[in-house]
Amino acid sequence: MKIKDILAPESMIMSLNATNKEDAIKEMADLEVETGIVNDEDEFIKSIWARENESTTGIGDGIAMPHARNKSINKARVLFAKSAQGIDYNSLDGQPVNLFFMITAPDGADNTHLEALAKLSGLLINPDLVAALKEAKNPEEVINLFEEAEQKSDADKKAEKEQAASPAASTGEEKPLIVGVTACINGIAHTYMAQEAIIKAGKARGADVRIETNGSEGVKDKLTADEISRAKGVIIASDKKVDMPRFDGKPLISRPVVDGINKPDELVETILDSKASVYHSDGQASSETSDDSKKGFWGSIYQNLMNGVSHMLPFVIGGGILMAISFIVENFAGGPKSPAFIFLNNAGNMAFAFMVPILSGYIAESIGDLPALMPGFVGGFMATVYSGAYGGAYVANVVTNAKSPAGFLGGLASGFIAGYLVVGLKKLFAKLPKSLEGMKPMLIYPILSLLLIALIMYYIINPIFSAVNFAITNFLNQMGTGNLVVLTTILAAMMSIDMGGPFNKAAYVFASGAFANDPHSTVAAVMMAAVMVGGMVPPFATAIGTTFFKNKYTLDERRAGLTNWILGFSFITEGAIPFAAADAGHVIPSCIIGSAVGGALVGLWRIGVPAPHGGLWVSPLANHIVLYFVATIIGSIVAGVILGLWKKPVDKRDQK
Repeated sequence: MKIKDILAPESMIMSLNATNKEDAIKEMADLEVETGIVNDEDEFIKSIWARENESTTGIGDGIAMPHARNKSINKARVLFAKSAQGIDYNSLDGQPVNLFFMITAPDGADNTHLEALAKLSGLLINPDLVAALKEAKNPEEVINLFEEAEQKSDADKKAEKEQAASPAASTGEEKPLIVGVTACINGIAHTYMAQEAIIKAGKARGADVRIETNGSEGVKDKLTADEISRAKGVIIASDKKVDMPRFDGKPLISRPVVDGINKPDELVETILDSKASVYHSDGQASSETSDDSKKGFWGSIYQNLMNGVSHMLPFVIGGGILMAISFIVENFAGGPKSPAFIFLNNAGNMAFAFMVPILSGYIAESIGDLPALMPGFVGGFMATVYSGAYGGAYVANVVTNAKSPAGFLGGLASGFIAGYLVVGLKKLFAKLPKSLEGMKPMLIYPILSLLLIALIMYYIINPIFSAVNFAITNFLNQMGTGNLVVLTTILAAMMSIDMGGPFNKAAYVFASGAFANDPHSTVAAVMMAAVMVGGMVPPFATAIGTTFFKNKYTLDERRAGLTNWILGFSFITEGAIPFAAADAGHVIPSCIIGSAVGGALVGLWRIGVPAPHGGLWVSPLANHIVLYFVATIIGSIVAGVILGLWKKPVDKRDQK
């Protein structure tokens, strides 16, 4: 398939009206719907913004490549758009964007479409083509420019293959070989742009370059063992995990995929100048290649914590709701000796027994890869059951019914400690003779990491966090109404600050941690109710606004608002994100106020919901079902009315 098959005159905007990023994405998405490329604009825009929130697709040099691949897309297509004045798109180089390539691929896109998209992405590395596109006057000229560039690229690659295969091509002086891998999360554009950029940079410096791509169509141009063996060094430009052990013992530099696009010269020079450090494999099948230093210390801590939390949540939600249902059965269908109560309560308790070890294990795994998983699990388990007098009978007795001395906080600590212990062990044994490499993952790491985490948990973490955990639990259980109202107000408000981001997750983890430590605690149940009310307010508020203040929202926003009635009922805060992204200055403060009001009412009325998720669907579990609804409704109305009165009316054409 040729590039012209995914370009079309009707999918081009030669002069964008938009003057900011939000409006530019909306204007292009409107055309995608109008031309039948996209069938659900709200879902499509949401996926575009999800990609932008990972990292901007403004790659620099005046180019942006927003892209998506999901079920809301009917056909593979590249929408081309121009802005003469340029638009601030939060690009990597800080410069305005003049050329937009909105790339769409349906879930079932075949390889021919994906290859055409990959080829187009690679051509945009050519500065002559980019300059010509900025001067293009009509869609036909844009298509012609791409056709000419494609023909030249195909001819150049054919000539290179023929020259490489010709015996006469040898000059007696072998060029240095650089190998590498490029990969991005979506695997549509950046993967192939980085590949082309690195190859071009290497060629300019007299080096042969072979780049393996890990894109939407899978691994292409896979590196051979011989190529890796002959290579002077390895360049990894990737935002996801790639196969790493094959590069053991080679000089290697690992960066995000955008550095492969914007800094290929630097990457190639690092290898050619022998400045890359030698990579030593720990025997794992894959390894995260993005440079953690790029994320910053707190960014790395947050990512590791979220890896643990995401794996923990199914245990919290499933176990917590089954336990809550068991309490209903206990009260209304047979008491504590009811077989149904015993079965449901035991099932929920079993899930909860795994919660802290899972949290700890996957925090550790995020930091130290697979070797850290075992000590992380053991550290979390010790935080759950270890009180000092350790023995086989004791363990068997407490696995299902012991109260933890270190609990949730001890599990958090053990995860980070286990992860960094393994990182330290890797550095300590980095210079072990190659003949002993196999001993590290199978013998050295398991034994030493287990011994160290056991000593640390026994003598340091459990004694410290036992006291901390007891103090917190005692404080919460003795909390008066006034203090409880302050706590629930803050927790609920935090749920609306970033709607799924660090503040939202911090509030939820705090409440669910207290609930996990003691599911029977009245205060823990009130905290869970507060975070759920706070999280339901944003989608409900936007649904109220789009229903009763129609002149303040576009037709597309009003359509999206309808779905937020269901999302709000289900405690899915993220339904409000598109509204917050389009108008953060009005949406977020309004929702924070409404969530705070709802949270305050929860604390004032001591509304408890002994379930860690479910929104209003789990209202039968609440101790005050009607008041649970009332607190949610009042908070949502407050936020919705403030937002509706505060927002400015939109243009009448947009309303239609």
